[in-house]
Amino acid sequence: MSDSIFARDSALVSPWRSTVAPNARKEVLQEALIAELRSARAREEAWLREKSELLRRQDMLTEEFEHRLVNSLQIIVSLLSLQSRSAGPEAAAQLTVAAKRVASFGRVHHRLHLLDHQEGVEFKGYLSGLCQDLSDLLFQGETPSPIAVEGVKIDIPAKFAIPLGFIVNEMITNAAKYAKGKIIVRLETSPTLGHSLSVSDDGPGLPAGFDPARSKGLGMKIISSLVRQIDGKLQTTAGESGRGTRCTITFCAPR
Repeated sequence: MSDSIFARDSALVSPWRSTVAPNARKEVLQEALIAELRSARAREEAWLREKSELLRRQDMLTEEFEHRLVNSLQIIVSLLSLQSRSAGPEAAAQLTVAAKRVASFGRVHHRLHLLDHQEGVEFKGYLSGLCQDLSDLLFQGETPSPIAVEGVKIDIPAKFAIPLGFIVNEMITNAAKYAKGKIIVRLETSPTLGHSLSVSDDGPGLPAGFDPARSKGLGMKIISSLVRQIDGKLQTTAGESGRGTRCTITFCAPR
């Protein structure tokens, strides 16, 4: 009698035990997973804090470099100006020109980095200021308006305007070596094709079959790299009336 009761009780208990064991293992796995997730989150938060600190230090170093560079340029301008006062007429004229060029270089440098901490910019206005500084630096008033900015006003993110500013700087610097007349910077936009930025000159033009992607020149390599940075497209053609060179960058910038 007792044996049959024991067997019956065992039969009633065993199913419960078989149910509890998997549940216990499941809870252990869940706790282990939660612990691992918490650990991963802690590592990610530590990595983000470290990255934020590195970026902060980088910004501080950049600002310090900019400050030191501007101060150094101002010192050079002052020294050249002082030297011109005690030099002969011809030497004084040359020193004055050198001082103006260094001051113009400082303005161009400042203009190119003006957008470092901005979200967006009205780009035609920015280009006009940049081209005026470049004109003062490269031409020193040799012609009334050696660089003309034409086209429409558009607002674009600073992350596009900064590399485009450096591209225009490189293109105008190259064009100034050969152009005799105006250098024309033109900004256009289309709802279907996006934006286009071109720099045209009246120089001797590029060799037949010129391919910017295969150019060994440092300036063109810099331009090509910056164009890729904004996911744009670079095209070189003859300028107006088949004279000179026209470099055009097409790109799509989000609003």
